Amino acid sequence: MTTESGTLYVVATPIGNLADISERAVATLKQVNCIAAEDTRHTGKLLAHLGVQTRTLALHDHNEKQRAASIIARCQAGDSLALVSDAGTPLISDPGYNLVRLCREAGVKVVPIPGPCAVITTLCAAGLPTDKFLFIGFLAAKSSQRQAQLTALPADVGTIVCYETARRIESCLDDVALVLGAQRECVLAKELTKTFEAFCHGTPAQIKHWLAEDLQRCQGEMVLMIASEPARAVSDISEQVQQTLKILLAELPLKQAAALAAQIHNEKKNALYKLALEWAGGSD
Repeated sequence: MTTESGTLYVVATPIGNLADISERAVATLKQVNCIAAEDTRHTGKLLAHLGVQTRTLALHDHNEKQRAASIIARCQAGDSLALVSDAGTPLISDPGYNLVRLCREAGVKVVPIPGPCAVITTLCAAGLPTDKFLFIGFLAAKSSQRQAQLTALPADVGTIVCYETARRIESCLDDVALVLGAQRECVLAKELTKTFEAFCHGTPAQIKHWLAEDLQRCQGEMVLMIASEPARAVSDISEQVQQTLKILLAELPLKQAAALAAQIHNEKKNALYKLALEWAGGSD
C-alpha cells in the first residue's frame, strides 16, 4: 500500500502478542512521515521490533489539544501521519478523540487501520451475549463514585464491559455485587493475548476467590464483563409491589414511577422498569 499525503491514519497496534499486528498497519507505519504516539518510548520498542524507522512525536492526554494544531498543519501541508496508542485501537479509552475530531473539522482525511481492541477481543471469547453490549471504559477509582455509576446504568443495555486495574479489581467486584446483585454473572479477562492470558467466569465473589488463589492472577491489564440482568417473571413481583407501581404510573412518568416503587419496596429498579414498560406496550 501507499499512504496518501495530507492524511491522518489511526493505527491499531497489538495489545500483547506482537504477531497480531496487520501487514497494512506495518506498511502504514513505515510510509507515513511521522507517528504520533501516546508514549514514544513504549512505541519505540514496537517500532524497533517491526524494523520501522519513522520518527515519532508524543501525543497524550496532557498535550493532545496543543499538539493537534501542528499535526493538522502538517497534514494540510501534505504530510501523512499515523496515530497510535500504547496498545490496541486509539481513542478506545486512549488519547486521540480531540485530534481526530479537529482533523475532521479542518477537512483533513482520517483513515482507520483496524486491528486489536481489548473490548472486542474479550467479548468474542467470554461466552456472554454479544448481540448487544455497553462499553463504559474505566469505572471511577473511588468506591462511592463507582457505585453511583453502576446504579445509573440503564436497563436493557446488554453485556456491560469495562476496563479495570489490578489494584482496584477486588473492590470493583464488591461494588458490582452490592449494586447489581451478588449472583450477577460476570467474566474477568486478564493479560489478553499474552503468556498468562486467563478468563474466569462466575459471580463477583467466585471471581474474587479465583484471584485470591494465586497472586499472579492479580497482575496485569483486566477487562470485566457483566451479564445483563436475567429477565424476571411478573409472577416473581408481588401483587403489593405491582399495585404500588400502577398507582404511581397514573401520576408519574414511567421511569420515575419505577424508581419510586423500587425505593418503597426495596426492589430492583430495572425489574420494575421492565414491567412498567411491558404494561405501556414497550414504549416509555
